[in-house]
Amino acid sequence: MKNILFVFGTRPEVIKLAPVILELKKYPEKYNVIICNTEQQKELSNQTLEYFGLKADINLDCMKPNQSLLEVQTRILTSLDKVFDTHEIDATIVQGDTMTVLCGALASFYRKIPVYHVEAGLRSYDIYEPFPEEVMRQMTSRVAEINFAPTEKNRQALLNENISDDKIYIVGNTVIDALFCLSEETMNMAAKFYQDNGITIDDKLVLITAHRRENHGERIDRILDAIEFLVKKYSDHTFIIPVHPNPNVKDKIYTRLEKYYNVKLLKPLDYPYLVYLMKNAKLILTDSGGIQEEAPSFGCPTLVMRYETERKEGIEAGVSILVGADYDKIISYSEEILSKTREQTRLKAQNPYGNGTSAKQIEEIISKK
Repeated sequence: MKNILFVFGTRPEVIKLAPVILELKKYPEKYNVIICNTEQQKELSNQTLEYFGLKADINLDCMKPNQSLLEVQTRILTSLDKVFDTHEIDATIVQGDTMTVLCGALASFYRKIPVYHVEAGLRSYDIYEPFPEEVMRQMTSRVAEINFAPTEKNRQALLNENISDDKIYIVGNTVIDALFCLSEETMNMAAKFYQDNGITIDDKLVLITAHRRENHGERIDRILDAIEFLVKKYSDHTFIIPVHPNPNVKDKIYTRLEKYYNVKLLKPLDYPYLVYLMKNAKLILTDSGGIQEEAPSFGCPTLVMRYETERKEGIEAGVSILVGADYDKIISYSEEILSKTREQTRLKAQNPYGNGTSAKQIEEIISKK
């Protein structure tokens, strides 16, 4: 039996690792699954675990107010060192590009324990876009024993960095697996949530998320200028914004948009509630990585408010458009979609990021190691 340690700390990591955890748990004779939550996003990560019927075996509570990146890294590494001291681990699984991912990979590497990196090979090739994630995922791939790449483009990126081909497997993205975990009952529950909160979900819904560190400062001001214009012009549309708790974002969003009746500012949403919005949205404006991958499954046009994206497959497939924090681009592309009906703007392209079998493929590969 292999002792497999999953290390995560944010909601996107939980969403994308939950299908893999659940798949491995089907085989208790093969795997002893140990779930470690650094709680980099404490409330969001634990809330999402509950949705998947999972609970962390180890909670590290690593976050403190106003920590620098260096302080966060130090706390997570120190806490993980104690985890490895008290548990016999055969392999560590991490996902994505957060501080938790890098620390989980380094803590394992220092003890010569194999690292399996889910969602490997995403690259923007600009170390400050996104910051600091681009560097973190590159460093993680360097020490990983297995790189589970979502697409051929990701595999090629790894090969170009001299990662051995026998350490790379194309498996699709596990976020698509997570979407298939949503039952009809769960979606009905989500519909009732919005009904109970007096929010009408119809064919004139715009979903907006903005939180990335590189969009703080002047960029968020330009983004909000554009959103405010759209809110005024399309007063018959409902703009829903789950507001990130970071005060650099939250305070500005509330100051600028709280006064508009057709803007609904919500707390960060439980996973199925966010998926329900993506499924019903006419347009999505986002700087989120996960939403770029999920939205194509629902045929929803998506404007990516970043200047670089490591998820270029969506851009190339025509399911996403890169607009950065450019006021004119956000306005013009949004108007092109919002001036039409929802039915007229639905996308027909297949989701380039996977078909929902990633977790099964990952388990089969791990079982042979």
